[in-house]
Amino acid sequence: MTLLSVNLNAVAQLRNRRDLPWPSVVGIARVVLDAGASGVTIHPRPDERHIRRTDVFELQALLAAEYPQVEYNIEGYPSDDFLALIEQVNPHQVTLVPDDPSQATSDHGWDFRGKGNFLTSVVQRLKQPGRRISLFCDPDAGEAGIALAKATGADRVELYTGPYGGCYDDADRAVRELADLAITAKAAQAAGMGINAGHDLTLENLPAFQAAVPGVDEVSIGHGITADALLMGFDTAVRRYREVLGS
Repeated sequence: MTLLSVNLNAVAQLRNRRDLPWPSVVGIARVVLDAGASGVTIHPRPDERHIRRTDVFELQALLAAEYPQVEYNIEGYPSDDFLALIEQVNPHQVTLVPDDPSQATSDHGWDFRGKGNFLTSVVQRLKQPGRRISLFCDPDAGEAGIALAKATGADRVELYTGPYGGCYDDADRAVRELADLAITAKAAQAAGMGINAGHDLTLENLPAFQAAVPGVDEVSIGHGITADALLMGFDTAVRRYREVLGS
């Protein structure tokens, strides 16, 4: 069974188009969790172009008060400010991504060889009982990359599925991308690491992904589920994704 964590960045980005409090990030979080999502994901960036610092604490309060059983996953580049925020909020999972602040979205995994010492120090700082650390991972990292990720002390890798998601009109390329993902996932499993996945996963491409890459613990989905929610509402969208995931 693969769990669903709903990324709320797109909701926050829509809200930020106006100086108004809707759509409410906390309100949509409540909807997706009532529909059975296993957690929520946010990626607070320094420029607050979508998730604001206030959202981080408001979601923390919501989960503690109403949904203590669900997972709070916070993504981000491990700057000093981000690390301090994590230590203050204490989410269940931290997903470390190698983003430059100017990037529109995450678009590559870590260079585990070049950044291994840096990541090891960050993981050692953040790891504690009840907090899982996941590292954003290129789909073709393979056995060598996973060995280096494992050496940092991280608990999981998150497979970057953007290249696969971009194959919506190229079936042959999709097969090649899935092959890379499957090899990397198998290496992670052999190394005893958990597997997350995320980026441009949809109702249409998830079945093939699941068939090719078994054993994924959790997917984080934001853009696709938000696009579907515009047509069917967040409640129905979450339920549809859960059906596909078997969760």
